[in-house]
Amino acid sequence: MKKITFMKSPVAAAVSVILTAGLMSPLYAQETTEQEEQAEQEQAIEVIQVRGILGSLARSTQFKRNSDGIVDAISAEEMGKFPDTNLAESLQRITGVTVSRVNGEGSQITVRGFGPEFNLITLNGRQMPGTGFTRSYNLENLSSEGVSALEVYKTGRAATPSGGLGATVNIVTTRPLERSGQNLVLMAKGVHDSSVVKGDTVTPELSAIYSDSFADDRFGVAFSISQYRRDFQTQQANVQGWQANVPLPGNLDASSVIDPRPIDEEGNRVGNHFFPKDMNYGFADVSQQRTNGQLTLQFAPVDGLMITTDYTASRSLTGTESFGWGIWNEFGGNINAYELDADGTAIFADIAGNDGSFTAEKGTTEVRSRSIGLNLEYEVNDSLSLWFDVHDSNTKTNDGADPGSGHFGQVILGSDQLRSKIYDYRSGDIPQMQVNWNNGTNVLGAGEIDSNFSQFFHRPAESTVQQYQFRTDWRNINTFNIPLTKVTAGVSRTDQDMGGYTAWSGLRGGPGFNPSFTQIFPDSMFTRVETGNFLDQFSGGGSDLLTNYYYTFDYDEAVARQMAYLTRDLMGDDVYLADPYINGITSESYVNEVTDAIFVQSDWEFYVRDMPANVNVGLRYETTDVTSRVRQRVERQVNWVSASEWIMQYEPQDQVSFLTLTGSNNVLLPNIDFRIELTDQLVGRFSAGKTISRAPLGALSGGRSLSGSPRPGARSGGQGNTSLLPFESTNLDLALEYYYAPGSYAAVGLFRKSVDNFIQSTITETTIDGLRDIAAGPRYQQAVASLEARGEQPTSTAIFDEMLALGFGNENGVIEPNANDPLMVWQISQPTNTDSKTVEGVELALQHVIGDTGFGFGVNATLVTGDVKFDNNSLTQQAPLTGLSDSANVQGFYEKHGWSIKLTYAWRDSYLIGVGQSQGSADAPPQYAKAYGQWDMSVNYAVTENFTIFFEGLNLTNETEQGYGRFKNQFLFARQYGPRYTLAARYSF
Repeated sequence: MKKITFMKSPVAAAVSVILTAGLMSPLYAQETTEQEEQAEQEQAIEVIQVRGILGSLARSTQFKRNSDGIVDAISAEEMGKFPDTNLAESLQRITGVTVSRVNGEGSQITVRGFGPEFNLITLNGRQMPGTGFTRSYNLENLSSEGVSALEVYKTGRAATPSGGLGATVNIVTTRPLERSGQNLVLMAKGVHDSSVVKGDTVTPELSAIYSDSFADDRFGVAFSISQYRRDFQTQQANVQGWQANVPLPGNLDASSVIDPRPIDEEGNRVGNHFFPKDMNYGFADVSQQRTNGQLTLQFAPVDGLMITTDYTASRSLTGTESFGWGIWNEFGGNINAYELDADGTAIFADIAGNDGSFTAEKGTTEVRSRSIGLNLEYEVNDSLSLWFDVHDSNTKTNDGADPGSGHFGQVILGSDQLRSKIYDYRSGDIPQMQVNWNNGTNVLGAGEIDSNFSQFFHRPAESTVQQYQFRTDWRNINTFNIPLTKVTAGVSRTDQDMGGYTAWSGLRGGPGFNPSFTQIFPDSMFTRVETGNFLDQFSGGGSDLLTNYYYTFDYDEAVARQMAYLTRDLMGDDVYLADPYINGITSESYVNEVTDAIFVQSDWEFYVRDMPANVNVGLRYETTDVTSRVRQRVERQVNWVSASEWIMQYEPQDQVSFLTLTGSNNVLLPNIDFRIELTDQLVGRFSAGKTISRAPLGALSGGRSLSGSPRPGARSGGQGNTSLLPFESTNLDLALEYYYAPGSYAAVGLFRKSVDNFIQSTITETTIDGLRDIAAGPRYQQAVASLEARGEQPTSTAIFDEMLALGFGNENGVIEPNANDPLMVWQISQPTNTDSKTVEGVELALQHVIGDTGFGFGVNATLVTGDVKFDNNSLTQQAPLTGLSDSANVQGFYEKHGWSIKLTYAWRDSYLIGVGQSQGSADAPPQYAKAYGQWDMSVNYAVTENFTIFFEGLNLTNETEQGYGRFKNQFLFARQYGPRYTLAARYSF
């Protein structure tokens, strides 16, 4: 009987190394005696049974030591038990890796300062599609139960799919023939989210994983499934964006202005000034359901041949009901008073006009992913092996998954019957707002609440990857007397399709309180709520809020009442219909990207003064063809429909057609990794090479898009560029690692990444035939002059009303442009490849197991810098690197006498989230996140060898998230989630 051999994953190979206490070496088919084979099988069984924190750390440490390049890994503590229930949360324990969170849960990763779009996620070596119209894969959508290891490759490999400029993360799933015999694990959890208000206090999570091998381990099957549900509430305060250099009134009394900026010789203030477009508060009640499943079959029909096929599927369903309240600002003659700080940021403003509103949103988003693949590994002989892999994977997102409506909807009610609004951020963690209503109080009565507008969306998207990979390994076994040990060569093709469409109803129900419809809503429809428990973790939150009340109402009732009253007979084309397709598909965009690659890689082993050394040298060449297909409606004119609402009008649907654009590029990616064992415990590394990340999908999508609601100061648009080149990074790494005891090591690493072809959006001011600007026309100026002649303040509300009084509106009270109005000036941004930028950093790590006490700890930190920062004082569009920040992680653990206890802390310094704010100036201002640290804990107790109970606590100290714009006083958001606790039981057979 011959031994069946096949290529194992690197982590699986590392497991064997731990117990054999030797170096990794190729496994060859050879004759063995029955006694030897039985001993080997027994040893393999022992390998798999290494459990717990110590086993996980030992496997990960050995994998790191024996890998080429700069590599880290996290291994499952045992079958079906990963160190964290969320894969992103696990990855942040690795040096240089930080996470971004969605709803308080790790979602995407940043590696060495390079954000999610710069990192590639693979599943068993296969490139995974992004979520929606993006390249970024959301790790929270994949259950951790079926994962055996996470491998993080920080340096490039010729044989690895390209796209991971920051890193390539490979998710390794369970393979049945790596565990002989039958194995079954069942787990049940009760999850309590302390933030929950609407929903169940405790929600269930169930999972099972099964594997078995048959026919003398020639056939194996593995199956895993998990079902997860979480109910929770998020609370937040927001400013949607900051406007730069808005018009300031010149006739204000000196007592109404505080401006510490210096004054030049001509008496003008030096520097920019910034005002908030709005101020709003809100909360969302969220219910999430996730189902994950994977089936893997393995078959070894003959010696040396392994056939693996697997199917992975996941479904995430997120239902959201949210409420918000706040104010909307426009600037100019309606500013009554203001105070700026030294940076020119408004920390207090008294602004007349516009409105205050209460908003309800409701929708369900579904994300479905599936991947099916086939893998063949064949060892032809001791010297030659072949490997072939094919898979078809896709991810679909649908924000119209609500079975009752089929859309995502927003209903805004409120009033414009006010004198002024106050914005105040002179104290506390969050800004305050207050409305001085015409009723003489700061409280709007329920009977005064009016219809502003509603809008309904449907935005499905799909990302598909079809990938074919082939490689061959030739091993130099007594063929040539040279240090060459192996040559790997191969080819691949990756065909990606990404795209989707948007259907938008436009603004229904007026909009903008024009005309007034307060009679639609009875007082009984509204419930007044005090803010005592709202944002109470922040100074100035809770009952200390200046406006310490809000109204809630039933979303479905508000929609039904408006549909019944605002009929076509009454409203004409502004009929209230909860239908995103009332005007057809608004826009449609698809990108196809085909990449062909060829590569060769060689491994060399030799001695340098009696010190074992390894060199891996590789070269990868790729060509990529890009095709963009875009369908958009043709813009006709912009109407001024209410004081604060400007709406784009479109030509009929029959004038819509697809625009097709193409582009192409090619790259040559060399790499070299050098590893030397300076002593039995000390390992040195040097790596150099090139890695890439491809341009964002939105930037590749051709065609031009304009804002559908082009208010003054927001006449913006975008245009894609299919000829964008990928980001190319030239990388240098130097590391020294000291492995001084089993599971213990210390390491220091230096890295430098010089990135070419950074993408920057340049703004072009342009006019478009037919799109005229009412606000720059003679009728608008006539209205302003009339108001000023009467001594009235020319707010946007007053100007709009005056133009109607002068007879400039149509029969529906809408002001349309005419031939005397000049063409509207649009700020169109288009991405282009620009300069090079450099990132440098140091990584420090210490992992220590304190003898046989059961105690141990791990500490790591990453310090990064570079010429990639955003210049906050410049109003030109910029191309900084998002996600760059220092980070640190601390982990302490105890594992003995059946107990397994772990306490972890993850910290990330402030960083740039992205460029552009939803209601910010056309100069694309930044969004920063403040520093964040989170404590988590897990406690496991093995009641028996097979039965374990455990407790987990996430965000134990109820940390909150905060963000800001160019300067820290430019508040953008504050978010509060609350701790989350889990009590669970696990049984293995």
